[in-house]
Formats: sequence, structure tokens, C-alpha cells
Amino acid sequence: MYANLSYFASSSNYSNNEFNFLEESGKRKLVPAHIENLSPYKPGRPSAELCKELGIKGFINLASNENSLGPPKGVKKAINEVLAGVHCYPDASASDLRNALAAKYNVKAANITVGNGSESIISNILRTFLHGSNEVLTSEGTFVGVSLLVKANGSNLVTVPLKNYCFDLEAIANAINKNTKIIYLCNPNNPTGQIISQADFETFIKKVPPHVLVILDEAYYEFAKDYSYFPDSLNYRYDNVLTLRTFSKAYGLAGLRLGYGMAHECLIDYIHRIKLPFEPNTLAQVAGLTALKDDNYLERTLKNNNVGKEYLKQNLDMLGIEHIPTYANFIMINLESENRVNNTYNALLKQGIVIRPLKAFGLPTCMRITIGLPMENQKLIKAFKKII
Repeated sequence: MYANLSYFASSSNYSNNEFNFLEESGKRKLVPAHIENLSPYKPGRPSAELCKELGIKGFINLASNENSLGPPKGVKKAINEVLAGVHCYPDASASDLRNALAAKYNVKAANITVGNGSESIISNILRTFLHGSNEVLTSEGTFVGVSLLVKANGSNLVTVPLKNYCFDLEAIANAINKNTKIIYLCNPNNPTGQIISQADFETFIKKVPPHVLVILDEAYYEFAKDYSYFPDSLNYRYDNVLTLRTFSKAYGLAGLRLGYGMAHECLIDYIHRIKLPFEPNTLAQVAGLTALKDDNYLERTLKNNNVGKEYLKQNLDMLGIEHIPTYANFIMINLESENRVNNTYNALLKQGIVIRPLKAFGLPTCMRITIGLPMENQKLIKAFKKII
């Protein structure tokens, strides 16, 4: 039996004298070792909190790869129209959204899964297909969430170094062993902005055994799709490739947490056996459906990104700041020392601007800048000129 739970009603402070659950559990191992050793994801601090602490009125967040244009115009109206029904559960199959995605990409709805952002779908994939001694193989210097999700699953993560800030597909292919079950590739890569070329991917995929699943995370697909040498994974339709995309970046819906995955219907069927039954929520589903129809918004997003990218590149060159060629909505810079990164981060904070240090990604001398609105980009460069 547990200790007297009336403690919760009578006290707001934990007391080992009144409640010895943690002490007793410690003798019996409260959680598995892979959970005990896990460090939680550390998001950026809320803008309101930083404004209060620093005594400033406004904040420019160029750290999270959000779309500075805000959501598509019709999304707010669509959400308002369904608010009266939020006392009801969402469509568990997200049929309207999946059918719309199927029509857009010329696949069947059975080839599509949706979830609370790409992370949720990655988690579902890991829970579905990893067991026993299975391992996940990927690169260093990629999306930090993958490491957390693999470790939370109790599985082993194997990484190889980046090569020129890009996935080294030859090294990854050489690292495949009998325990490899999943390979994770982020294309374009977050946080470096580099892409795997079509030629390199086609060479690589021939070396991957058919029982090894390849996750191609294309969260920044819309920003890279028009380059002729970008390997759109849907052009291949391999049975062991799972494509991930999101509404968080190009479609400006990060706060609603909406992502989708596409794969062979057999893989999707297995994923659906373990996914949460009412994921994503009603508001996210209708927002995604509305955003998909707004081609003008997507065109504005890409135009703003291209103009902002060129402006930042030119000014970073003038300031002598090394930056990595990018195919996404962000630019990674290398400041050559972790101390310089920390000083730059703190100096920008005092001027009401935040960009992302990349120590957590395994790149301690680097920072990631989200490409914002023209005014935001100009304020950043003005601040850099004072700091550098």
C-alpha cells in the first residue's frame, strides 16, 4: 500500500517525514536507468519572462525557426468556426486532413499518419519498430530531439561525425550493423541548414538493407524543394523509407503542434496501432486543412525567406562572420569559440534579440539564426555591428 495520500490535501510542501514514497522507491528503483539518466529538453525561455528580467518592452525571437509572418490569414477564422465544438473529441482518424494530404502528394490516405508535430511521429515510430537490442543510427550535429526520444525509449543511439556540416552518408552506411533498425536523416539538416544531394542519397539508399527503416525528416522541405538536386523522398517511394513533414515552419502553425508522416501503408498501419487515438486535436486539424489551401501564404513565406537569407548572408560577410550555406529558414554561424558564443548570446539578449546557441546540438562554437521579417533581420545586424 502507498503512504497516506491525505498528505496531498493537507500540505503543499513535500516532506519525507509525511510521505516516504521516494525513499522507499529508491530502494526498489523508482524508474528505469534510461529514464533516470535522461536530461529533459530545454526550450528557450519565454519572451515575457526575459522582457521582465531585462527590463525591456519587446523581444525578437530568432531562435526557434518559427514563421515570423504569423499563421495564414484563414486559419484564425477556421478555428473560430469550430470552437463551439471543442467539447467533443477530435476525429480520431483525422480523415479530412489525411485525405487532403493524400490528394496533394498523390498517395493514399492509408499512406499518411498525423500527430502532434514531427516529434510525436518520431516517438511513435520508435515505439512501434524498436525492440530488444535494436539501435538507431544517425549523425552528430542534427536535431537534438531525436537523441532524447531514442534514449527515452530505452534504445541505443549510434552517431557518426558530420562532414562539412552535412550528413556523411558513406560513414553512416559503413556504420550499419546487425543491431541497426532505424536510420535518421534530417534533410535539410537542423541546425546546419545543409542538404543531402540527390546523387548522394541514391548511392546511399542502395547500401541500406531492406529491413532497416530510414526516417527522412523533411521539416524544412518547402524551403529546399525547388533546388533541382534536392532529393524529395516522395519521388522514390521505397518500402523502408518514412517521410516526415510539418506545419510548424513554412505554414506558421508551430503553436498548434501538427506534423505528418508518409510511408508504405503497412508501416503506417503498425504506427496507428500504438499512436494516441485523438491526436492531433480538432483545432490543429482544421488549421492544417486551411493552411494547405493557402498557396499565396506559402509563396509569401518563401519570398520573405529568400530575401532575408540574402540580406543576412551579405551582412554577415561584411562583418567577417562565418556562416554555413543554408537551404532552410535559418542560418548557422560559427564564432570559433564557446566563450564568444556565450558573450554574443548575452549581449544580444540585452538588446532584446535571442538566437540559438548550439552546444546542445554538439556544436558549441556555433549559433543558429532564424530568418525573420526584414525589420527583425535589420535589428539583428545592427546589434551585431555593436557587438562584433
